[in-house]
Amino acid sequence: MTQTQFTPRVFSGIKPSGGLTLGNYLGAIKRFVGMQGQMECVYCVVDLHAITVWQDPRELANMTREVAAGYLAAGLDPTQSILFNQSQVSAHAELGWIFNCVARVGWMNRMTQFKDKAGANAEKQSLGLYAYPSLMAADILLYHATHVPVGDDQKQHVELTRDIAAKFNHDFGVDFFPLTTPVIEGPAMRIMNLRDGTKKMSKSGDSDMERINMTDDADKIAKKFKKAKTDPEPLPDTLDGLKDRPEARNLIDIYAALNDATAEATIAEYAGAGWGKFKPALADLAVAKLAPIADEMARLMADPAEIDRILGAGSEKAREIADPILRQTYDIVGMLRS
Repeated sequence: MTQTQFTPRVFSGIKPSGGLTLGNYLGAIKRFVGMQGQMECVYCVVDLHAITVWQDPRELANMTREVAAGYLAAGLDPTQSILFNQSQVSAHAELGWIFNCVARVGWMNRMTQFKDKAGANAEKQSLGLYAYPSLMAADILLYHATHVPVGDDQKQHVELTRDIAAKFNHDFGVDFFPLTTPVIEGPAMRIMNLRDGTKKMSKSGDSDMERINMTDDADKIAKKFKKAKTDPEPLPDTLDGLKDRPEARNLIDIYAALNDATAEATIAEYAGAGWGKFKPALADLAVAKLAPIADEMARLMADPAEIDRILGAGSEKAREIADPILRQTYDIVGMLRS
């Protein structure tokens, strides 16, 4: 069978639960903005994924707007990219059910993120939390997305998406869904906790000092970096010297990502420096890069009707791509439509 040539298209999304952190910005949003103009970009606030665990309805709507504001404040241009929230395009849920019937239980049992989130209470979790990787596959394949920018912790989900696409194509004797490529590149793809470099920076951590929120003002940003946990040793000459120094490596990676540089170039610049020199430099850089985004997010959140308008317009553009692909999927599966 001849391989179909799919239009190069990017898809990715962020879940509106908790609040946006520096990890969301460096690991996702900054990269999304950078891909504008390279190929067609479809970006989503995945509110259907958010409700796999309980969400207060009023807070969910507010957080959906906040994530959209984060995209826009960071430079996402809704005239260049498609920006919408998932629940406004019902085809996501419809294709998600088709893929529930394609994916195998054994595949879901291997998903490490469910095990991490469910812990010892797996039997009490929602079916949605267990099955959400197949909805994620639907999110991607609904747009025939060829590329998905992800952190390394999400690579397994893109691999599952490829498995679902391959099985669907094989089962129905078609070459309909692309085998999506995960895009994992650049420094600081996994931003760690400022108080414990072995843990990922989280929206739901115990202390606000362990994370940089995208709504933090300049004073908070500076204070958090200056108080970030480090060790007594100066910075080494090479990255190899940071092998067993997770907090130090995390701060180097954050500086590199904010400065559009490599970790190697950063360690070379600050080789031998103590934290009294490096942390103030990092704080100044972070304030220069992040404080304007926080200010713009605040401005956008003061006008929720405008955010809703942008998401509504984006959902119309998304449906123009998604609906024909869903209809073709139904035809392939054999669903009767009068």
